[in-house]
Amino acid sequence: MLTFQQLQSITQGKEVQFVQSLPVVHLLTDSRKLSQPTGSVFFAIKGKYNDGHKYLPQLYAKGVRQFVLEQGEPQELQQLYPEANILQVANSMQALQQLAAWHRAQFNVPVVGITGSNGKTIVKEWLSALLSPDEMVVKSPRSYNSQLGVPLSVWQLQPNHTLGVFEAGISQPGEMEKLQAVIQPTIGIFTNVGSAHDEGFASREQKVQEKLKLFREVELLFYCADYELLHQQVQAQSIKSFTWSRQQPEADLYISATTTAGHRTIVVYTFEGEKQRLTLPFTDEASVENALHCLAILLYRRLPLSEIQERLDRLHPVAMRLEMKEAINGCYLIDDTYNNDLAGLAIALDLQASQPQRGRHTIILSDVLESGLAEEELYRKVAELVQAHKVERLIGIGATISKYNQLFSESDFYTSTAEFLKVFNPASFRNEVILVKGARVFEFEKIVQAFQQKVHGTVLEVNLDALVHNLNYYRSKLAPDTKLMVMVKAFAYGSGSFEVANLLQFHRVDYLAVAYVDEGVALRENGITLPVMVMNPSPDSFVKLRQYNLEPEIYALEQLEAFVGSLEPDAKYKIHLKLDTGMHRLGFEPEDFEELFRLLEQYPQVQVASTFSHLAGADEAIHNDFSQLQIARFRSMAAELEERLGYKVIKHILNSAGIVRFPEHQLDMVRLGIGLYGVEATGSEQEALRPVSTLKTTVSQVKSVRQGDTVGYSRKGIASTDRTTATIAIGYADGYDRRFSNGVGQVFINGHRCPIIGNVCMDMCMVDVTGVEVKAGDAVTVFGIDLPLVELAQNIGTIPYELLTNVSTRVKRIFYSE
Repeated sequence: MLTFQQLQSITQGKEVQFVQSLPVVHLLTDSRKLSQPTGSVFFAIKGKYNDGHKYLPQLYAKGVRQFVLEQGEPQELQQLYPEANILQVANSMQALQQLAAWHRAQFNVPVVGITGSNGKTIVKEWLSALLSPDEMVVKSPRSYNSQLGVPLSVWQLQPNHTLGVFEAGISQPGEMEKLQAVIQPTIGIFTNVGSAHDEGFASREQKVQEKLKLFREVELLFYCADYELLHQQVQAQSIKSFTWSRQQPEADLYISATTTAGHRTIVVYTFEGEKQRLTLPFTDEASVENALHCLAILLYRRLPLSEIQERLDRLHPVAMRLEMKEAINGCYLIDDTYNNDLAGLAIALDLQASQPQRGRHTIILSDVLESGLAEEELYRKVAELVQAHKVERLIGIGATISKYNQLFSESDFYTSTAEFLKVFNPASFRNEVILVKGARVFEFEKIVQAFQQKVHGTVLEVNLDALVHNLNYYRSKLAPDTKLMVMVKAFAYGSGSFEVANLLQFHRVDYLAVAYVDEGVALRENGITLPVMVMNPSPDSFVKLRQYNLEPEIYALEQLEAFVGSLEPDAKYKIHLKLDTGMHRLGFEPEDFEELFRLLEQYPQVQVASTFSHLAGADEAIHNDFSQLQIARFRSMAAELEERLGYKVIKHILNSAGIVRFPEHQLDMVRLGIGLYGVEATGSEQEALRPVSTLKTTVSQVKSVRQGDTVGYSRKGIASTDRTTATIAIGYADGYDRRFSNGVGQVFINGHRCPIIGNVCMDMCMVDVTGVEVKAGDAVTVFGIDLPLVELAQNIGTIPYELLTNVSTRVKRIFYSE
């Protein structure tokens, strides 16, 4: 067992304090994901958007006693953390990588390193599955391929493993050398060369050269020689390789033909002079390429053709994301039905643990396959993870997990999914967060279907990772002491108030803002404890306001009089004063100040938490002078306010656009709204944000329409020639604007933009799909990456806010993490 003294030697850190001999078992880099304090070492990493050193006090309070830090005065650290082992290093990330590299060096086993522009995760998952009958495989969990993810992946290596499969991704020069030292691959796979992360390199040639540094010491590199730039670089560097190609018969594996037959691809290939044929269970080009990388490995390992075919037949699409969905009886479902290994279980449990407000936590778990551990040791670890994450009920499905039922407290066990579904009683699940996690052979998708509410097929997919990315982007523009208020009004701009608020609470924003008291009440009833400002409180809501500890925006004297008149004499209340600096919508003006201060002096139990104003034209440079005038007025009015009150208040005037365009006026707090949801209001930095929401529906029916026929109400859609139309399951009742009628709007189906034909109906609309291969049930993107909100809004003369907030609540929200 690794000790803290060894850790010091490995990282060459300075020992600030050594108190007790403790094992180094768990590597912790995210304070929110602490589950097992004993044996954990926290690496305080300074990132682009955050600093791990901020979280030392709370981790120490929760029992963590080993820390690797970059900063802090030794005397002060010893005083604050008297029972802790503390190591100080120049760079905590580098120390983590050094530790993982040392750990990797303890194992003399083959390790496959995978890099490339696309397909790394899928090739890693498929190769691991294909080789698992012969090897005890350890692999990167999900897409853990970054400077942080790779060392955490390699740390999983244990003596029982006979093969490691780890992916590595980079976005700029100088990164791959570090990952190579950690992975130390003996075998390499370079998946392909594409445009991903081109912006981080001077040229694509430089990117290929940087990625190839992963393979500088491999025994063999597998790649497709049809990528000319890659092939030239490999040859120039004299890396021993195994090539496959569709164009070069001299390649080690020559693919002479690929043809589709139904849902399969027939592959004709030549290997070692013999021509053979097999089939792949996919037809899309990306999956075929990924499978051919795996085929090359299997052929090199001399597996019999019949065995190769049998293993390939068992391949399935890889679930690349964890989905959260509303379910029956107030339950929430975390769907992870196609992946079940120990590392993936820990990640899914972390996501479940970040949803503490929805009642008790339940997990439905299948046998854990291909872990490489002895059964009893494996399920003991599973039980420890479940207990550490405070899961209150476990439902085990499978013969093996059932054998170890004594390791789990409140639990039920079934030998198969069919057996569970036979006795499934919806009434026994109520107000719970249910993690459904199983290996694909257990067909847990049937369990998900049993739990899901029967709802309208149109869905709004909300990418939680994109939301966090956008949050961090704006945070990176703030001074360290600037607070952040985030707007979750209007159902979080259509994305789902509670789910977004919960994520924001998890990521420690300072304030939330809603439009009406009912929105704030809903947040409180769902467990949100952050301070919440209510922007439009009415007198009839003041009782609820106080009952749920919500803080009103006060913008008029008569409103303040009504509020203070309703107060109990002994309690204290926080308010937020809105000042009108030129928007002329709501707010106090200088001539209101005398009466305002008279009322505040009369009611000392009322404390002004913040004062703020709203910029009328922050998103447009043409209004810069007026914005600066508003800011100057606000500073003057806020200074007078503080002087008259006799205490400091939080001051804020910048919105999403203001954060980008006037960073010198951050004051004490900023308000983040539309930018969080992926729309950069000024348009100047849109590429820095990620789209958060994708509105999708399905094709209900496909029709042939003859020349001269009309389509839809009022016969507005006229077929100028014979056309093919598709009816899709979305209309203006779902929030799809009627202004998109008659060719103004487009949707995205099977790689093509297809125009609306005729008028948008209440529950559906028709699309011209002439020349596009479309069938009933096909997915349709209404807005998303392929159809940006900004473009669609411009087409009908509105703003992205309107399109987002108009998405009806009858449209199901699915939240996912990649």
